[in-house]
Amino acid sequence: MAAKLKKGDRVIVLTGKDKGREGEILEVRPKEGRAIVKDVNVVVRHTRPSQTSQGGRIRKEAPVHLSNLALVDPKLGGPTRVGFRFEDGRKVRYAKKSGEKIDG
Repeated sequence: MAAKLKKGDRVIVLTGKDKGREGEILEVRPKEGRAIVKDVNVVVRHTRPSQTSQGGRIRKEAPVHLSNLALVDPKLGGPTRVGFRFEDGRKVRYAKKSGEKIDG
């Protein structure tokens, strides 16, 4: 199945503690069905000092389930679903709300 959300896409969080926040996808994990979004779902990890790192409290993004994310419409700005269509023999993604082509 083709990927509806890809690395570099601008998304908005639909549910959870970060509902309404926008960010850019840093990494997609298709097997888990999750993605890491910049400055969204930030957790604090307490790490022990070692020879390579100082240790302490490290803030990092935790994965968010793909069903809780929606692409930000490039034309209208709100959340939109993603569709596929063929243009010039190529399969491209488009925003269902505005009909605007996303990539390509």
